[in-house]
Amino acid sequence: MSDSKNKNEGQLNIELDEKMSDGIYSNLAIINHSVSEFIVDFISVMPGQPKAKVKSRIILTPQHAKRLVKALADNVKRFEESHGEIKDYEQVPIPMNFGPTGEA
Repeated sequence: MSDSKNKNEGQLNIELDEKMSDGIYSNLAIINHSVSEFIVDFISVMPGQPKAKVKSRIILTPQHAKRLVKALADNVKRFEESHGEIKDYEQVPIPMNFGPTGEA
């Protein structure tokens, strides 16, 4: 094997197009799960509005959901080490009649 092949082994080339790079704002996530998947709906709730739309839905395997939790915890820890504790000022009530009921 050549050195260049060894250097690139295990690397993933990830592309981010211009539209996706803008991102989508979300200030609420609703999570449902079944035996085989976790469904995370990202929602943008605006003050005074009785309705909110799901802006993005991500479906993960349980293993990937656990990896995401670990990655988020690690990033929050590093953020707080650099910028101080993240304060949770507001407790948003979560609608209980939203989405499917965690069945496959």
